[in-house]
Amino acid sequence: MAKGLEKHRQRHSELSLFGKTLTRRAKHHCELCQASGVSLNIFEVPPVPNEPVLEHCAFVCQTCLDQFNAKQLDGNHLRALNHSVWSEVPAVQVAALLLLRKLGADWSDELLEQVYLQPEIEEWVHKAEKVS
Repeated sequence: MAKGLEKHRQRHSELSLFGKTLTRRAKHHCELCQASGVSLNIFEVPPVPNEPVLEHCAFVCQTCLDQFNAKQLDGNHLRALNHSVWSEVPAVQVAALLLLRKLGADWSDELLEQVYLQPEIEEWVHKAEKVS
């Protein structure tokens, strides 16, 4: 177990090196819901590569982070995905798409019908859904 804990700490340490870059990219806002003035966390968008990669990371608030593991999603909070689903950052776009597909509300289904996905984004979402 100590080995696993050490691996976790090492990965967390490696991810924290992305903090300044993510802060600049996100402009101190959650990249999914645009919340500001809140603590932000690095979320590795699945499938998680063996080594931490900046391009697989999104900077998100705790509320958005909790949605990835929640059984009951907060549809009101996730309405902000209307903007992030159009992000130019692939990891943010994939994270938004994963939550929208998981939510399954009328408005999220309508939004998903409007979104054009580049083939590589569609493939990433497909792989992420298999892992989740």
